[in-house]
Amino acid sequence: MEKRNKFSGSLGFVLAAAGSAVGLGNIWRFPALAAKNGGGFFLIVYLILALSFGFTLLITEVSIGRKTNQSSLTAYGKLNKKFGWIGVISAIVPFLILPYYCIVGGWVLKYTVVFITGQGKKAADSAFFVNFLTDPKWTIMFDLIFLLLTCFIVYRGVNKGIEALSKVLMPALLLLVVGIAIFSLTIKNKKTGVTGLDGLKYYIVPNVDGFTFGDYFRVVMDAMTQLFYSISVAMGIMVTYGSYYKKDDNLIRSVNHIEIFDTIVAFLAGVMIIPAVYVFMGKEGMTGGAGLVFMVIPKVFESMGIFGQCVGALFFLMVLFAALTSSVSVLEAVVSGMIDKFGMKRNKAVISEGAIAAIIGMIICFGYYAKSIFYMEVDLPNGAKGQQLLDVFDYLANNIFMPIVAIGTCILIGWVVKPKTVIEEATINGEKFGRKALYKVMITVIAPILLTLILLVSLGIIKLKG
Repeated sequence: MEKRNKFSGSLGFVLAAAGSAVGLGNIWRFPALAAKNGGGFFLIVYLILALSFGFTLLITEVSIGRKTNQSSLTAYGKLNKKFGWIGVISAIVPFLILPYYCIVGGWVLKYTVVFITGQGKKAADSAFFVNFLTDPKWTIMFDLIFLLLTCFIVYRGVNKGIEALSKVLMPALLLLVVGIAIFSLTIKNKKTGVTGLDGLKYYIVPNVDGFTFGDYFRVVMDAMTQLFYSISVAMGIMVTYGSYYKKDDNLIRSVNHIEIFDTIVAFLAGVMIIPAVYVFMGKEGMTGGAGLVFMVIPKVFESMGIFGQCVGALFFLMVLFAALTSSVSVLEAVVSGMIDKFGMKRNKAVISEGAIAAIIGMIICFGYYAKSIFYMEVDLPNGAKGQQLLDVFDYLANNIFMPIVAIGTCILIGWVVKPKTVIEEATINGEKFGRKALYKVMITVIAPILLTLILLVSLGIIKLKG
């Protein structure tokens, strides 16, 4: 078995873990949810949950990884043999996510190339994305390029690959996010007189006029679900990265930094997107998912005139960085598990998993081609209508397996091996655990209840309106 590498220090770990957490969900889901759910009110709820619910899940998984010195596939069984099943399911999650995440990464790569080569106006046509999506030869080509890039970085290892990439891309990503956010606040629609600052007001000022109890419940559920998917827990990544974290580094401080980084980027994604969309398309232009990034935003850039082409290129470059750092962490979670469980060499693990992801990715790409046997339009239990094969993979990984893993983790740590297991690991060098009382309540009672609610919503047992 290969000797386990370690991050060179806290900075390498924080940037790598933050790179995993800062993904496409921050950019295309967070702004839409904030716009839909009362602006500043959603932001307040999200921040409260990040400091409690998010902190609990993050520090638990990183501590499990560092304590066992194992990836998630084998770490849970080391804590308690009867809970080894959590590791198996947590390993299935990144295995399911990698193929379709690289496909979406390929979409981002395509749009980055389009804008860098000065063809942004073409992308503003609504038919552009649909035509690209339904042409398998192009989606497969960009998927494979993105997948190969991901494999190359993970092939190079923890230090020369993941850490080296994160130390370059994460500062660059943050600079791009801040720069585009500032630019977004300066724009003005000459026809209507609406400015970016009007859009910022719409984003950050709480607006709960006419909210019912059901609306407040929906906001809390939306914020909690977004946070849960955003921070990269329950998919083996944080356990794996925790296993690369040195014993003498300050784990609590690093987790706090990841929280801060992820929340700031999510907030700034809203500052980038909501004012720009509000200025040129009004609040009716706000939507979630791929449609926001690939159909709405290009129209906004076109409306900006000559600046739109440049800003669009920078925007998609930023999204590409976010997608790449996340896909690298997803592949690493699978590869690390193969190394720990089966004693495989890193190069063989990367090549074999890369090949599997390529085959599955091709099948998913054909799922958008109407004449393919893989084409489908299915309704999912969570209320999503007319979904394709990619959406089914996403639903299984994110909406079913991830909540199950997180609930199992809470039961294991909260009730079987007890919270002291995590607290002792996190304070092994005498660090102060500032939220100890909160952590104990969250991991034993509140987090399992909240996660069960997420699962019930995903299964369609609880239905959210709006």
